[in-house]
Amino acid sequence: MNKQKVIAMEIEQRTLNAAHYIVENNSTIRTAAKSLGYSKTTIHTDLTKNLPLYDKNLFKQVQLVITNNKRERAMRGGMALKKKYLSLNQQK
Repeated sequence: MNKQKVIAMEIEQRTLNAAHYIVENNSTIRTAAKSLGYSKTTIHTDLTKNLPLYDKNLFKQVQLVITNNKRERAMRGGMALKKKYLSLNQQK
């Protein structure tokens, strides 16, 4: 087998492993990258550009998890900001 095929197979396997990890653990890209030993950029690229080429159904499942994580992040950010301003108003 030539080197290009080996690399392509490694990328496909890495992509599918990351996708399964995220769906099974309902995790973020950051958590998956840290757990699997890759950079966030690599995992994000694999999931957004490569995964649709390998498994469209798994891609849809991953997108649902990622979208949900983004919503939760926005809510946490809003709650943190509210808490900050409430504490500033109490100090005055």
